[in-house]
Amino acid sequence: MTMFTGWRKATASGGQGGCVEIGAAPGLVGIRDTKNRDGGTLVVGRTAFNAFLGRVKEDRLG
Repeated sequence: MTMFTGWRKATASGGQGGCVEIGAAPGLVGIRDTKNRDGGTLVVGRTAFNAFLGRVKEDRLG
């Protein structure tokens, strides 16, 4: 099992609780529900995650 470190949530969440957290591992990003941290972790490659973030920042998802 991959151990992710440095779990953090978006500062834009404003403490509302309806958000996800990301954690880091070599070459991977883990994504989990803040309200259900034991419910599982979605694991994606760092390159794919960075591409996704780029598209979000450029507002190109739609």
